[in-house]
Amino acid sequence: MGILAVVLFVALLIPVLAILLDSPMGRALGRRLEGDRGPEPALRELARKVELLESQVDDLERGLQSVRDDNAFLQRLLDEGERRVLPPPDTP
Repeated sequence: MGILAVVLFVALLIPVLAILLDSPMGRALGRRLEGDRGPEPALRELARKVELLESQVDDLERGLQSVRDDNAFLQRLLDEGERRVLPPPDTP
């Protein structure tokens, strides 16, 4: 009777083990046991695109600051021109 119980226990344990290993938790455990293989190619591509976008945003910020500086300079020139009173033009 003891051997029959062990065989029956193992036979019932096989489907339970298969269900657990096929579950998301079993897959995560399997990936953890495999070790770190590094980021996936799609993740590396995404990281490259993010770095490219960050560099473009930095370039745009520098360009925008340059435009702001030019605008401030032109505004000062216009303000100085309004403060100066020009003599009326000579009209014959």
